[in-house]
Amino acid sequence: MPRIVAAETFDVRFPTSLTLAGSDAMNPAPDYAAAYLVLRTDAPGGLSGHGFVFTIGRFNDVQLAAVAAVAADVVGADVGELVADLGGLWRRLTGPSQLRWLGPETGIAHMAAGAVVNACWDLRARTAGLPLWRLLCELRPAELVSLVDFRYIEDAITPAQALDLLERSADGKQDRIAELAAHGYPAYSSAPGWLGYADDQLAALLREAMDQGFGQVKLKVGGSVEDDLRRCALARRVCGDDYAIALDANQVWGTAEAIGWIGALAGFRPAWLEEPTFPDDVLAMAEIRRAVAPIRIAAGEHAANRVVFKQLLQARAIDVMQIDAARVAGVNENIANLLLAAKAGIPVCPHAGGVGLCEAVQHLSFFDYACVSGSQHGRVIEWIDHLHEHFEAPALVRDGRYLAPTAPGNSMQLRAESVRRFRYPDGQVWRQLSGG
Repeated sequence: MPRIVAAETFDVRFPTSLTLAGSDAMNPAPDYAAAYLVLRTDAPGGLSGHGFVFTIGRFNDVQLAAVAAVAADVVGADVGELVADLGGLWRRLTGPSQLRWLGPETGIAHMAAGAVVNACWDLRARTAGLPLWRLLCELRPAELVSLVDFRYIEDAITPAQALDLLERSADGKQDRIAELAAHGYPAYSSAPGWLGYADDQLAALLREAMDQGFGQVKLKVGGSVEDDLRRCALARRVCGDDYAIALDANQVWGTAEAIGWIGALAGFRPAWLEEPTFPDDVLAMAEIRRAVAPIRIAAGEHAANRVVFKQLLQARAIDVMQIDAARVAGVNENIANLLLAAKAGIPVCPHAGGVGLCEAVQHLSFFDYACVSGSQHGRVIEWIDHLHEHFEAPALVRDGRYLAPTAPGNSMQLRAESVRRFRYPDGQVWRQLSGG
């Protein structure tokens, strides 16, 4: 079998701050970026595995240094042996005492481990000639359970309970796979609602989203109450009273402030209110949820690990779980998160509002429907409509639904030309912007 001969890393940044695409109350002018990893092998034909951590520009180089440090652990490894035990790899990459001291299992080091884990899953899927979601669907329930580290979450779900859940979900799996291949998975659009957009741009993009078949959109809130009231009223005029409009505060409020602000917006009947406060403050999230019911609370894009997700569920702090493909430590930990949500009966609506996140997380939702939850009720994947052209196998949405990925791998591979042009600080685009 081939071996991994190099771990190459690239600081890739896109100047989205120029258009304010991606702007929200916490991040007014981000440059969407990827701390991008390519695991090169000596296989004929150039087999490689791809992963990244999404950031918003500044300090992407710091994240990249962590990715390079963790990736060094797999250089020289036999690809066949490595991908045959991805559960063991996950435990090895997240377990060293030095790495845990930086976390434990959180922050830059944990996300770096996720980039490496995701790149190794990409290698496994490419070797099998399957898109990642189909590869995951091929695995037996017992093998899926073996991928998960149940340490710290057995008080919420045990390996035996996870195995039982997956075995029960196996009934009808092939029909659901066929359904996904034929009809895809429902999406919602965040494209209209960036906080920096003017009202006329917001209105035009809302109409466009509805014309494109999206059954839900999302607006950023939290800049000022007056602006939010005006923008939400505009959205209701454009979309109508019955159209689903979610709101996203991006963690900007304290507890009392969140309760009051959400109360001011309650008349617009949001589909959910996302990230009302500090993402690790489970008790505050639960207090907010109780106070603003029946408005649903969604969170999870910044949840650092499966333990935080477990606590959010145990505290009944969320109505919607939002996993992220590049925030926790890769595919394995997101399988744990999907299992936790399924046992709790909470729908998973992934976060995908960043470069490459639509490409990556679609595989997890397709797998969730086919093999874990068996349901699409109340479930949608976020969609943003920019930067997909930079990927070799871009995510595709038609009539408001994600089309099933068919290319082998995890869809995280950036086009070589895009890496050259947007590499920071010496790529062509950044040299031009700096006047060089």
